[in-house]
Amino acid sequence: MTDRRHLANAIRALAMDAVQRAQSGHPGMPMGMADIAEVLYNDFLRHNPANPDWFDRDRFVVSNGHGSMLLYAVLHLTGYALSIEDLKNFRQLHSPTPGHPEYGEAPGVETTTGPLGQGLANGVGMALAEKLLARSFNRDGLDIVDHHTWVFAGDGCLMEGVSHEACSLAGTWGLGKLVVFYDDNGISIDGETRGWFTDDTPARFEAYGWQVIRNVDGHDPEEVRIAIGSARADTDRPTLICCRTTIGFGAPNKQGTADTHGAPLGDEEIAAARAELGWPYPAFEIPDEVRAGWDARERGKQLEQNWQATWRQYQERFPAQADEFERRMRRELPADFAARAQAIVEKMQADDSKVATRKASGLSLEAFGPLLPELLGGSADLTGSNNTNWSGSRDIMQSDADGNYIYYGVREFGMTAIASGIHLHGGFIPYTGTFLVFSDYARNAVRMSALIPTGSIQVYTHDSIGLGEDGPTHQPVEHVASLRMIPNLEVWRPADKTETAAAWADAIERRDGPTALVLTRQGTRHQARDPEQVKQIRRGGYVLRAAGDRPDLILIATGSEVGLVMEAAEVLAGRGIGTQVVSMPNPERFLAQDEAYQSSVLPEAVSARVAIEAGVSSYWHRFTGPRGAVIGIDRFGASAPAAELFEEFGLTVEKIVKIASELPGIRD
Repeated sequence: MTDRRHLANAIRALAMDAVQRAQSGHPGMPMGMADIAEVLYNDFLRHNPANPDWFDRDRFVVSNGHGSMLLYAVLHLTGYALSIEDLKNFRQLHSPTPGHPEYGEAPGVETTTGPLGQGLANGVGMALAEKLLARSFNRDGLDIVDHHTWVFAGDGCLMEGVSHEACSLAGTWGLGKLVVFYDDNGISIDGETRGWFTDDTPARFEAYGWQVIRNVDGHDPEEVRIAIGSARADTDRPTLICCRTTIGFGAPNKQGTADTHGAPLGDEEIAAARAELGWPYPAFEIPDEVRAGWDARERGKQLEQNWQATWRQYQERFPAQADEFERRMRRELPADFAARAQAIVEKMQADDSKVATRKASGLSLEAFGPLLPELLGGSADLTGSNNTNWSGSRDIMQSDADGNYIYYGVREFGMTAIASGIHLHGGFIPYTGTFLVFSDYARNAVRMSALIPTGSIQVYTHDSIGLGEDGPTHQPVEHVASLRMIPNLEVWRPADKTETAAAWADAIERRDGPTALVLTRQGTRHQARDPEQVKQIRRGGYVLRAAGDRPDLILIATGSEVGLVMEAAEVLAGRGIGTQVVSMPNPERFLAQDEAYQSSVLPEAVSARVAIEAGVSSYWHRFTGPRGAVIGIDRFGASAPAAELFEEFGLTVEKIVKIASELPGIRD
């Protein structure tokens, strides 16, 4: 049998060669963690290279994503559809081997990583999803959900605050099938970390309730193997395996230094490393015996066949549960969901009561929740304010089988990244909640949810100065506009109950990215709509109040401001100004509509336009044009009752009427 070190050296060689060829990349981590990866993949990891989407596979996450060549090398060597040519094209345009792992680009990549610590938080979400699915579906010894989540993490991952948030929860949740390998090499970009990272990391994780295995020689396969065995044996606690490694292991003149972290080693050092490692082969050449030592296809096929045998028994004994499990893991909604969702929206429209859209969101959950057992909600210590729970919510910590609600505590960043991991694992539609202003704390995880992309739903309440007395620290001004700037993030700011329910339905049905629901604290006026207008809500913008074929003026608004412009339109109409009102709960969705529809809502011939939103004004000029006007808030708020603040900042019917009346084309 090929020597284990020789197998691990294949990772080191491919990493050196790919980074050198690209003249860009990070060889140090792959060379330092190669021995750990070899033991994990060849002795423990449950996976099938021929079927990367097998439901019960183990999940492997490289949180220190700059070391992506380790992952690509292992995927190639074990038999995934990732060729040597793909490795040669590392970091090149349209290659499946980008600089950091990207979900969907190469088979076997479970999540997009790079911003340090977030892959670790994703892994916590994956492990939680596994635990909850196992609790719900495993029966009578037929364990159709029984796999581990393995995470590689470095010093940088553990310095990032998101790791504290996520790992604290992992201990609380008792995620016994989560195993994290800490690459304790003492080096980051700036050099030796002892100058700025002196935490007692093992003690920190022990305080979280983790099993901690200290002082493992990351270059000794037997020590690594024993540590993994101990991790698997403890099913009540997640495990941190602290692996002492040498960054750039094998590069005789640069190993153990920051020189190997983020730059090619250079031809001379690579030649010296080949000699040091006893690797005499040319660049990108892997000898047959090494390939045979890594090839996991036959073993993976057998592992999945064994699971399939259990699955067939499960289908025979529990057919209804099997169908439900398969539906959820395929991310399919119930067959009648679309029709029932539309009925929910129409029922909301039939109720003319005035409620805050955060409350309308809670009412929507009350309607959608019974239809979707896969809804897995939570809030960052604001459940009562976010209205993210419903009558069927069950705390995951206090329920044996039907837990569907997570109390995240004050951990907005960790919550959002964990939700991405839950989605990536499959089986759930995760939704989260906090105040809109605190989306800043979660900002990079929100961005990553759109980049991956995930189908998470992010509930943001208290959306403007309308939250009142808590003052400018809690009053979002720039947040809605900034969220709209994130590619692939759908942002809804509904005006009333009907638009809120439509936004929820859309978010649940969406399959190509996350959704943010931006909701009011204050009550919003119910708007009358005909059935066609109700359908048009999901086009992002629509005519709520028409003014004939050729209106004099168009008023555009979102959220609570729609009620203001409807009142203003009545005043303006009384003055003989034909005023069309456009509700635009999702401007980016509106901009994705065909030109004919956009023109029907915003006729080019009508240049007199006013957009109103309780936030920064700059976003709206694209809709109003040079002859229009925007009423917004371009400064921080103040502490006072909401009604006084709207008066103070000019978000009033009188201000709208005045500005609209003075527009060119109106006053002429």
